[in-house]
Amino acid sequence: MARVCQVTGKVPITGNNVSHSNIKSKRRFLPNLQTKRFYLAEEDKWITLKLSTEGIRTINKNGLYNVIKELRKKGQHI
Repeated sequence: MARVCQVTGKVPITGNNVSHSNIKSKRRFLPNLQTKRFYLAEEDKWITLKLSTEGIRTINKNGLYNVIKELRKKGQHI
């Protein structure tokens, strides 16, 4: 699977490694992704999501069911 947060859409970005002598080489900055299981009480089932830590905070703030409704409205299969 891709390194993409299912809630926020965060993806890896590119940048440079910079050595002491200021030589630059390409590198990737990866999002802090966690695989997390949630119990969706409204549908009486467990779901597994790949989330950034910001996505986990979004679920804590807005509620799991509201976030899942928004994702399904955007066309994501959950």
